[in-house]
Amino acid sequence: MSFDDFHVAHMMILATVFLFALLTGIVSRKTNFCTMGAFADWVSTGSTARMKAWLLAIAVAISGVVMLEAIGLVNVDNAIPDYRSSQLVWLQNLLGGFSFGIGMTLASGCGSKMLVRIGGGNLKSLIVVVVIALVAYYMAKPLPGSDDTLYSLLFYDWIDPFAIELDGRQDIGALAGIENHSVTARLVAGMLLVTALLVFIFRDAEFRQQKNHITAGLVIGAAVVGVWLATSSIKVVADGETLALSTYVQNWEFLSDSEEHKPASSQFLRPQSFTIINPMGQVYGYTKSGFEDALLTCGIMIVAGIVLGSFLHAVITRGFRVEWFASFMDFVRHLLGALLMGFGGVLAMGCTFGQAISGISTLSIGSFIAFSGILLGSVLTLKIQSYMIIYEGEASFIDSLMASLADLGLIPSSLRKIDPV
Repeated sequence: MSFDDFHVAHMMILATVFLFALLTGIVSRKTNFCTMGAFADWVSTGSTARMKAWLLAIAVAISGVVMLEAIGLVNVDNAIPDYRSSQLVWLQNLLGGFSFGIGMTLASGCGSKMLVRIGGGNLKSLIVVVVIALVAYYMAKPLPGSDDTLYSLLFYDWIDPFAIELDGRQDIGALAGIENHSVTARLVAGMLLVTALLVFIFRDAEFRQQKNHITAGLVIGAAVVGVWLATSSIKVVADGETLALSTYVQNWEFLSDSEEHKPASSQFLRPQSFTIINPMGQVYGYTKSGFEDALLTCGIMIVAGIVLGSFLHAVITRGFRVEWFASFMDFVRHLLGALLMGFGGVLAMGCTFGQAISGISTLSIGSFIAFSGILLGSVLTLKIQSYMIIYEGEASFIDSLMASLADLGLIPSSLRKIDPV
C-alpha cells in the first residue's frame, strides 16, 4: 500500500498499529491472556491451557511471517529490534531473558499484563510501568548530566565480548546454509515448527473446548503479524519511486520542501515488531519532550492501544477496579520486579511479546535463547516462592533455591535439604 504524502502514510502506519494493540488489550483482558499466569498454572496445578494459548499465538505469528515474507509482503530483516542481526548476543539474550522472567514473576505479570491491568484501574501496575519505562529509556539514552547510558555503565564492558559474529544472519533460514534460498528455508522450517506446535496444542481434547484460550492465541498471533505487515508494506511515493518511510526520512532534504512532520529518526520507521518494554521507554521520552510529534512511534501506539483496549473492556463489563499495594513488602516485590523487567527486557531485546512471540516469528536464534531465559527465570522463581510458602519458617531461601534447582534437574537431587512439593 502506497501513499503520495509522507504524513498520510506515517499516520496510516501509526493508526493501524494502534488498532492491533487496541484489539490485543481487549482480548487479553477478556481471555486473561498472560504468560506469567500460564507459567504459574503449569507449575502450581499442572494446567497447560494458558500455556497452549500462548503457544498458539506463537504458531500463528510464525506461520503469518514466513508466508508473507515468502511472497514479499513482509520484511523483517533490519527490523526494530534487529532480531536477525549477524551478531549473536547470546549471553545478553539469556541473561536478559532470565532477569525478565524473575521480574515478571515478582511483579505478578509481564509488560503486556501490566498495561492490561492499568486499563482496569490497577495503580500497582502503573508504578511498575513507570519504573520499567525509566530503566528502558536510560538503558538506551544518556543519563542526565552524563554521556553514559545504563547499558554502557553496567553491562557493555563485560557482556559485549561474549557476542559471536556470524557469517550471515542468525535466523534458521540463513543458518541452513542454502545459498540464495534462505526465504524458502525459513518457510519450510517455520511451517514444520508450526505443525509440531499445532499438533501438541490441539491433541488436548479439553483445550479444544476452551474458546477463550483459542481466541486469545489466534487474535494475538494475528496482531503480531499485522504489526509486521503494516510497518513493512505501507510506503510513500516520491519522484515516481516507491520508498520505505525510513528511506524517505534519510533523504528528507531532497524529497520534502518542509521540516514539518519530520520524524526525529528514521530508525523507528523500519519494520517494527509488536514489543512492549522498549516502547515503554519511548513513552517516557515522548512525555519528557512535551509530546513532540517527531518522537511519536509505533511503540508508543502499542502501549496506548493496549491500555485503552483494556480500559474499554473494563468499563463495558463493569470490571474497572482501583487497586493498590497490599503492604510495604508487596510494593518492594513489585519494585524489584519492575527493575528486573526494565533491565532484562532491554538486554534480551524483548519480552514475552517482543521476543517470545514477535522474535520467534522471525525464527531468530537469539529469540529462542531469550525465550528459554524467560521460562527458566519465571519457573525457578515460582518454585522458590512455592517452597518458601509451604516451608514457612522452616526453610531458608537457599534451601528453597537448591530444592527448586533440583526439581528442574539443574543440580543433583542429593544437594536438596527439603522434600519436594
